[in-house]
Amino acid sequence: MPTASSTTTSARLLALLSMLQARRDWPGGLLAERLDVSERTVRRDVDRLRELGYVVHAVKGPDGGYRLEAGSQMPPMLFDEEQAIALAVALRIAVSAGAGIEEAAARALVTVRQVMPSRLRRRVDALEITAAGATAPQVDTEVLLTLSTTIRNREELRFDYHSPGRPDDAEPQPPRRVQPHHLVVRSGRWYLLGWSDERQDWRTYRVDRMTLRVPTGPRFTRREVPGGDVAAFLSARFKGSAGADAWPCRGEVVLGLPLAEVALFAGDGTVEEVGPARTRLMAGSWSWAALAARLARFDAEIEVVGPPELRDAFAALAGRAARAVRG
Repeated sequence: MPTASSTTTSARLLALLSMLQARRDWPGGLLAERLDVSERTVRRDVDRLRELGYVVHAVKGPDGGYRLEAGSQMPPMLFDEEQAIALAVALRIAVSAGAGIEEAAARALVTVRQVMPSRLRRRVDALEITAAGATAPQVDTEVLLTLSTTIRNREELRFDYHSPGRPDDAEPQPPRRVQPHHLVVRSGRWYLLGWSDERQDWRTYRVDRMTLRVPTGPRFTRREVPGGDVAAFLSARFKGSAGADAWPCRGEVVLGLPLAEVALFAGDGTVEEVGPARTRLMAGSWSWAALAARLARFDAEIEVVGPPELRDAFAALAGRAARAVRG
């Protein structure tokens, strides 16, 4: 049965390991101060970590210190309670990542659970997580690793791309050549963001539609994504905007509905109550026709505030609807 002293030592080892993992170099005096022990105790604890298989180097210098590095074998893993919960959550939602790691994630969760204390195991078992929505297209893990390697090595990528709707018997297209920059997950799908010299522009490709070719191409000088924010840049591209992360077509209407009924379906639009059953809605879309169709979904009278392009789009939509009825 563990004594109070051994429990304290184990907790201190866990805290020491977490600190060594958090930054590259730690002065011995600072470690002792953070752990509220003597530097001699820190040296003994470092020796215990080495016995467990962790590679901890002594750093020479005025302050002296320690550095944790990767070893040739995987030593026992030590997690605090928050890390264990975070790991369990990550493994349970891995099924929706589309990275082909569902079975491995399930086995890893079983392994982690087996070594947890009973109290922590009960907390993990209480987690009920369900991935909602359509199942994301699966991507081969090896493809993701290859893409990550080419991004890190800054090597040009060659691949065939299966465009949606393209007939199977269509004339084959030459391989794409792209400078890969970022591998991104968005709404459960994996995308590659890269620079195309041929198009002289940034391009986004769904990874599940890529068939990689080998060998990779020459090295390239890394470019900066416009704006410096990859997430914002991709969000703008998916909205059809070549600039800021905003819909290129934005309009304003007043709907003959209460605020509560409009807010439920306003998406990223802005709503404002202007009367008991009148709500102002400011929304956007990639085209004026798409915006008019989006607003027409509300089963209510619509007053177009502006701009004129939105009014014209409603007129065109009404004409098409009238022709559909006559047909």
